[in-house]
Amino acid sequence: MSFDPKSWSPLRAVDLGKRLYDRSWLDQWVALSTSWVDPVADLGAGTVTALLPDVVMTGLSEGILSRFGGRQINATLLEHELEATLDVLKVRRRGAHFQTKTVLSRLRWDGHSIEEVTVIAHGVRLIPGVPTRVRAASVDIEGSITTAALLGWLNAQPLDWALGLDPSGLVLARHRTKRVSALLDGAVLDNRLILDLHRASRFGIRLPRRMIDLPALSLTRLPSGAHIEHATRQADRVHFRVRLPQTAGSFDLTQIRNAIVAGTRLIVF
Repeated sequence: MSFDPKSWSPLRAVDLGKRLYDRSWLDQWVALSTSWVDPVADLGAGTVTALLPDVVMTGLSEGILSRFGGRQINATLLEHELEATLDVLKVRRRGAHFQTKTVLSRLRWDGHSIEEVTVIAHGVRLIPGVPTRVRAASVDIEGSITTAALLGWLNAQPLDWALGLDPSGLVLARHRTKRVSALLDGAVLDNRLILDLHRASRFGIRLPRRMIDLPALSLTRLPSGAHIEHATRQADRVHFRVRLPQTAGSFDLTQIRNAIVAGTRLIVF
């Protein structure tokens, strides 16, 4: 089996997906995977190993797209549970590494609903071994979430404020121990939370806006070193763009292969 990265196209997924259920093709894929994770045996057989990461990358991406494209995909990613509809999965070679693009809709991430998300991983490398290692130099995540779903997630955090959705579309914040409430909007720009106060009251008495100072808050120590480039509300949706620094994980080729064939959960740890 050979692979020319210049001629590769994700459109090949349909044909290759059909061959997934051909036992002879599966046997070849198992043999290929075994030789890839055992480079010593591969070299002893006189096989060129330089292109094997390309072969494995295209085999996995086309197999996943063929099996799950347009349907629900379940995965465990670095101890996070994911359920979503897989709309797009593309892999392109960029110099010595790969770039991947994944589009998911109707996503549930650890039980939290996200309307849609596009994930682009840059500088992706596969590192042979058991398990196989995968690294990305950076990851861009862009998507949208309903305001109600976002407030539900925030209310599950240890915050002093209980957050609700006002009929106007703004956020109604009530302090959990003090009789203070505020009607506000907000946005995140370059890891800075900027709040726009519309109304505030204490003990039911409206407070003059000039008495309240809401400085921008710096968002530090976000999970996985995330950097929020922007998060802004439009009607009942919050649109966001987040960048992650270098990210790494591992997977078992046999588990991934079996999951593709059976349509079960993919695991990256």
